Amino acid sequence: MQRYGLIGAGHRAQMYTDAIGGAHRDVATLVAIADSNPGRAAYHRDRMVTEYGYAPDAIALYGPADLEAMIADQRLGRVVITSPDYTHAEMIVRALRAGVDVVVEKPLTINAASAQAIVAAVEETGHQVVVTFNYRYSPRNSALKELISSGVIGTPLSMTFEWVLDTAHGADYFRRWHRDKANSGGLLIHKASHHFDLINWWLADVPRRVFASGGVKFYGAEAAASRGLPPRPPRGTHEGEHGPFELDLRDDPRLAALYLDNEHYDGYLRDQDVFAPGVTTEDNLAVIVEYQGGPTLSYALNAHSPWEGYRVAVNGTLGRAELEVIERARISVDADGKVIVDPSAMADAVGARDKGERLTVQRHFEAAYEVPIPEGTGGHGGGDALLLSDVFNGPGPDPLGRPSDYVDGLRAIAVGICGNESLATGKAVTPDELGIPLTR
Repeated sequence: MQRYGLIGAGHRAQMYTDAIGGAHRDVATLVAIADSNPGRAAYHRDRMVTEYGYAPDAIALYGPADLEAMIADQRLGRVVITSPDYTHAEMIVRALRAGVDVVVEKPLTINAASAQAIVAAVEETGHQVVVTFNYRYSPRNSALKELISSGVIGTPLSMTFEWVLDTAHGADYFRRWHRDKANSGGLLIHKASHHFDLINWWLADVPRRVFASGGVKFYGAEAAASRGLPPRPPRGTHEGEHGPFELDLRDDPRLAALYLDNEHYDGYLRDQDVFAPGVTTEDNLAVIVEYQGGPTLSYALNAHSPWEGYRVAVNGTLGRAELEVIERARISVDADGKVIVDPSAMADAVGARDKGERLTVQRHFEAAYEVPIPEGTGGHGGGDALLLSDVFNGPGPDPLGRPSDYVDGLRAIAVGICGNESLATGKAVTPDELGIPLTR
């Protein structure tokens, strides 16, 4: 039985606490939680008691400063890190040097210096770092990987990838700590590391050079002023009428219990106005990536779309593969007329846009045909359950190579880190120039 500690007690932590308390309770037990907010740590501890039958004193609570003491006192074998992105590197390095393996939510970290620190700690300690890229496990993404690997479209020469976040899910990044790029590296790292990992994995290649363009064009105070938006409350939790970009925490019992009831500890507001000052995270991004093996990538990210999903096209020497995924065809509202923020909520098809997914192949001089995609269940297109099984039980043989380590994490964030440097300088940037090691 592996003894686990959790570092970071926000929204994302529940995926791991539910896995430990539920499907993987035979191999894992949670014995400690560390967070800067004692109320949020207590929330997750109390859920383990009420939902999974843990004894009230089975989980000890700590602050981040006491990480080493937590690892020693509780005889931990592994920690799961779900704290804000800018804290990942420090927590990883300290945990490794304290003698435990690490499971960390993407992104691995947010800049070149902290990436180098993680590499040094891994080499120094020999301990393992697993980065949880759940989108690899989604059946539709695995299907595209299998198709490319089969050689049916030949050698990949180029790829286009467009990801659109809608005005519920996309806007939510601008209510939270993610809105300040210093906390997250911006969406080019926090969100797009998912995407760049998929691309690296699909192509079985390593990024060589990156050029990026983009900016804060829709959210934030300047964009609001340019469109003549009227004054708004500083947060979504308030009396009276609400606009479609507001989140009232009182409408979601879990968010209220996790954040609203505990903001008096640290002043953190989970429901900030997306059009207020302080937004430095770009909401429109375009990236060109050259790969060591020769392929090129054209990538686009938009965080204020009316629908949510992605489109991928891979051009090979023998033909083309196209994957279209509509995760949400339109913004949904609940019975009370409130916008549903949960990105897994699927609205009914409206007009010309159908929800769903489609993988199409067309070889040169042949008719196009559709490739069946196995049905997935659960979060992230069916990927979460498969990922968590590998995390807690250990990965078995996998011809698709879905389990990921810290080198995969480095390769994913390398595109975003170089992209951020390119945004700042207007020049193409390479991982080598920034000292980001990508060899395994």
